[in-house]
Amino acid sequence: MSFSLIQKVNDQQKKDAVVDVRSGDTVRVHQKIREGNKERIQVFEGVVIRTDNKGQHTSRITVRKIASGVGVEKGFLLHSPLVEKVEIVRRAKVRRKFLSFLRQRSGKSARLKAVQFDRAAVNNVHDAKAEAEEARLKEEKAKEAADKKAAEEAKQAELDAKAAEVAARHKES
Repeated sequence: MSFSLIQKVNDQQKKDAVVDVRSGDTVRVHQKIREGNKERIQVFEGVVIRTDNKGQHTSRITVRKIASGVGVEKGFLLHSPLVEKVEIVRRAKVRRKFLSFLRQRSGKSARLKAVQFDRAAVNNVHDAKAEAEEARLKEEKAKEAADKKAAEEAKQAELDAKAAEVAARHKES
């Protein structure tokens, strides 16, 4: 009985649909970042060097990229609400699940042999919640920009009114 209860809770935490990511894929992970009271989407692009717990709610990928000559690795939980979407850019032929050998390599020796795949079909995963959240973030950003523009216009109108007042006084004297 307890197993089925745990299974129910785990299934509730899962997203409806997740992209089938494999080791050797070059992916673009869109992650939600919260700074103070603002939210934004940050994109992390790199090679998947490890996949864990594929069918479970704790499904994780480790993505590696080289930034300013330094190797950076980041782990992402695929079913996390902070991961907006994972987009597969490129597929490579690998024979392992954990590509730890890439850590010691750089440049041409770190290349993986590309495989032809249907990029549109693989990335065609729709998660209604994630799309709604993305639309909400865009809406907030647009509203913020409109408010800022309105404030700037009001400030400009106030400055114009002051300038007209000064010009009128100058004309009187």
